Amino acid sequence: MTSVLILPGYGDSDSTHWQSLWQLEHPEYHRVQQDSWDSPVMDDWLCRLDEAVSVAASPPVLVAHSLACLVVARWAAQTKKQVQGALLVAPPDPTTSAFPSSATGFATVANSRFNFPSIVIASSDDPYGTMEFQKWCAEEWGSRFIVAGARGHLNGESGLGTWPAGQTYLRELLRL
Repeated sequence: MTSVLILPGYGDSDSTHWQSLWQLEHPEYHRVQQDSWDSPVMDDWLCRLDEAVSVAASPPVLVAHSLACLVVARWAAQTKKQVQGALLVAPPDPTTSAFPSSATGFATVANSRFNFPSIVIASSDDPYGTMEFQKWCAEEWGSRFIVAGARGHLNGESGLGTWPAGQTYLRELLRL
């Protein structure tokens, strides 16, 4: 069975967030815990991701939301470890005023092509990243690009519930 690592973004994913709901349905999914959800430091988040991939029973599928997408991109550019794929939802643009000022080390977005399959899912009205930015991420990372419609930041406030469409894309990566 392929491991699934849940990578929440800034502030962690609350109980109404699709990542948390997926974990309720699939207790075998592992959430990568961070030392600080509200004052994130890129290097610390990279270490936690690297540790989680290292102890996974098999090359995992990464399920990242928001800030964690930028962590996956940076990690992918510098690791030799293998993952099966990545689902990257709502990557935020660190150059916008909406980006959290307490986040350290996220200013430069890695633009290296991943050596694993990936899907970037964007919302057309995401307050943290324009469609143009999210499409640029997908192109740079070599990811398939999907637009989920006008759903905000694709988080708990978006009312996605268990987000069946997102689960379909995850299953696609799990079958590879």
